[in-house]
Amino acid sequence: MSLRITPDADAEELRAVVREVLERHAEPSRDAEPTWDPDLWRRFAGELGVAALDVPEELGGAGAGFREVAVVAEELGRRPVRLPWFSTAVLAVGALLELVGTDGLRRELLAALASGERTATFAWREDHDGWDPDRLTTRAEGDDHGGWRLHGAKLQVVEGATADVLLVVAAVEGEPAVFVVDGTAEGLVRSPLRALDPNRQLADVLLDGIPARRLGRPGDAREVIARVLERGRAALAAEQTGGAAAALELSTSYAADRVQFGRPIATFQAVKHRCADMAVRVEAARSASWWAAAALAEDSAEAPAAVATAALVCSEAYSWVAAETVQVHGGIGFTWEHVAHLHVRRAAADAVLLGVGHGDALLAAAGVERA
Repeated sequence: MSLRITPDADAEELRAVVREVLERHAEPSRDAEPTWDPDLWRRFAGELGVAALDVPEELGGAGAGFREVAVVAEELGRRPVRLPWFSTAVLAVGALLELVGTDGLRRELLAALASGERTATFAWREDHDGWDPDRLTTRAEGDDHGGWRLHGAKLQVVEGATADVLLVVAAVEGEPAVFVVDGTAEGLVRSPLRALDPNRQLADVLLDGIPARRLGRPGDAREVIARVLERGRAALAAEQTGGAAAALELSTSYAADRVQFGRPIATFQAVKHRCADMAVRVEAARSASWWAAAALAEDSAEAPAAVATAALVCSEAYSWVAAETVQVHGGIGFTWEHVAHLHVRRAAADAVLLGVGHGDALLAAAGVERA
């Protein structure tokens, strides 16, 4: 059965609501902020329900699908503001949806995230080359009370310095497992990083005997982690598509208004060709990201190939379009006050988040040959 690629009317209505809320109440930051606006997050997560869109209703979610998650990601790409949505609604919720077997704890956490009362993140990375479960050094040891203690460190955790809950990958007898760590746990050291993108905070996390609760069934974690990262890459591709589309709109609007030699620069052949090339890249990114979202929404066998393709196409498109946007704007595009540099910075940061910068390797792993 073929996939339904395009979002339906309900998803487009959600897009319109999310865009309106972001345009009215959220402004991208030029400087790294210590945290986000908690009132805006509660409205965004709780009232709009976008923190648990694809969580079943019986678990406290909206009962939608991943297409709707991708729509929100696209709108957050258009307006790159500081909110803990990616870490919470994409990574952490994705892990909780996959980690069956501890339903009481899972239900408790999903309800807290869905309401906007708590935020969460997923901590798996230990080196800058990506994820390899066979090189996992963070370890979990049983304590005297039937619980667990974690020892190790995680790098570049999205919202790692502010999340209320951390879902941490650690080894148990050589096999990866996922544990819940409270953000207020004594001895947990969270060090914010000076990131290129001021609207997506990253942190290194040190775990030195931190108490934790185990999630999921033994032996399931490898597959769970792979699916969470796949979900993250698909959402990131949608975000990159939204960012590229917004950058294109900035360029065409400016080219239509900016007058040189008595006429708008949009009438100059060089500028027209540049904007046309940008539009082609944006449409390619949109097609790839929608394919990935549809494949995940329907749990299709196409998902690995679709996500790997989107990771490559959307990352390259956003980086190229963002750079071209600066060129179309000329001198003003280099100023601190203009939003163009935020898209350049977000595109560069996204290109290495979740390993999407290694698009060819992802394609090879999915069995896809690049044309």
